[in-house]
Amino acid sequence: MSKTITITLSDAEFKALEFVASSAQEWADNAVHNRCRIAMEEIVASEVERITASGGTISGTKEDIVNAASIKSAAERQAELDAEQAARQGA
Repeated sequence: MSKTITITLSDAEFKALEFVASSAQEWADNAVHNRCRIAMEEIVASEVERITASGGTISGTKEDIVNAASIKSAAERQAELDAEQAARQGA
């Protein structure tokens, strides 16, 4: 399954992006795909370490490993940190 992300730029932002990139769309696609690649590498490394430490075996592609990983989103991790900080400040 594929997901679509849409961004909205002001006229000035788009003009500025066109100043530094020959194609604003290609630049945005490349930036997002590259960040996803880096995150996938981080997830796979973490999963390989976790699985091998528990004596398990690793199979499948990087995408398979990422899709099977039980991970929290950045928003979920941030919410947990915020709740911990609030609890400490209230104590």
